[in-house]
Amino acid sequence: MAGDPTPRPDGRQARWDRHNQERRQRILDAALSVVEEGEPGAEVHVQQIADRAGLSRTVVYRHFADRADLDRAVQAEIVDALYAELLPEVTLEGTIPQIVERIVATYVGWAVAHPALHRLAEQDSSTSGPGPLQHGIERIALAVAELITTAFDLLEVELGEDERASVDPLVFGLVGAVFSAVRRWMSRPDRVPPAPVIVSLVTDSVWYLLQGHARTLGVPLERDEPVEVLLARSRSTAG
Repeated sequence: MAGDPTPRPDGRQARWDRHNQERRQRILDAALSVVEEGEPGAEVHVQQIADRAGLSRTVVYRHFADRADLDRAVQAEIVDALYAELLPEVTLEGTIPQIVERIVATYVGWAVAHPALHRLAEQDSSTSGPGPLQHGIERIALAVAELITTAFDLLEVELGEDERASVDPLVFGLVGAVFSAVRRWMSRPDRVPPAPVIVSLVTDSVWYLLQGHARTLGVPLERDEPVEVLLARSRSTAG
């Protein structure tokens, strides 16, 4: 239609944008490979990343403002990969300790399998505001908070305004404590106690806290009771 102000899609620009996105991802994938091959905490040079990507340093810096921007992007890739591993485990399947253990064991297993990536993810990116790892912790905490709120709703627990508002900061603190415990364990030269023991210890600590808070809300929790049985018992009691 004559006079139509809507701009026509530019096929060349779309192809160029896609080319840039693919090249940027190629650089990030190369960076992850270089980091994985080194010792945790080892310095990685941009030239190593460029060589692995089959590009020049100049081309690398066309896609990132500076080294700090590249580092943040790599950290974000690592956190996204960890988040993708953890999120499927945040469900109401099994007993509460089994749910917690599933999440903690997945994190510990990933950290052990990718120690160099784990070390890089936790490094200070020297930016103002939260870094990629902090954002990742927030995403997991929000998923866990939503899970707990859903469980309360299914159990028809009447939460006061303050109690419902407290779920978010309490869960954030709990998830942050789990990450801190595992990060501290990963930083120890001998990495003791063994992974299954640290998973069990962290799981027990989370369980005790959840059980205690539930008790104050009048929700008795049994360690060996599957959540679906707990929900069925609650419905029968309410009926």
